[in-house]
Amino acid sequence: MRDEHTVITSPAVFELIAPDAPVVPVKVDLTYQSRDPYAVQASFRTGNGTAVDWVFARDLLHEGLITEAGTGDVQVRPMPHNPSRVLLELSSPSGHAVFTTCAQTLGDFLHRTYVAVPRDTEYAWLDFDLAISDLLNDPARD
Repeated sequence: MRDEHTVITSPAVFELIAPDAPVVPVKVDLTYQSRDPYAVQASFRTGNGTAVDWVFARDLLHEGLITEAGTGDVQVRPMPHNPSRVLLELSSPSGHAVFTTCAQTLGDFLHRTYVAVPRDTEYAWLDFDLAISDLLNDPARD
């Protein structure tokens, strides 16, 4: 399976929720790569054309569709009075943001990732030789 490589992408719109301000729609590109089978990347497109990338555990997003999930920088849960929406909280040293998005859109994306790499088979998709090579050849380590 290591020789196969699957990339799944899906555009989405997340709504930034701020106190005492109108909701702001944010375009987000969700990406899953079988070479990093435990993770999902969300690229938040800012107004100036740059992206802010966050990487989440795929299972964290899956669990967050059903119940409250996450204890650290990323927390995901269904909206209390609207289960068709999911709440996503992101925290970092530079700030805190709360988003909501469509549970169906997120669920459809995750379903496609589990079809490509079924749950509990992620380990078989890891290429340890490549990971070690990347670590040993990392220019940042020089």
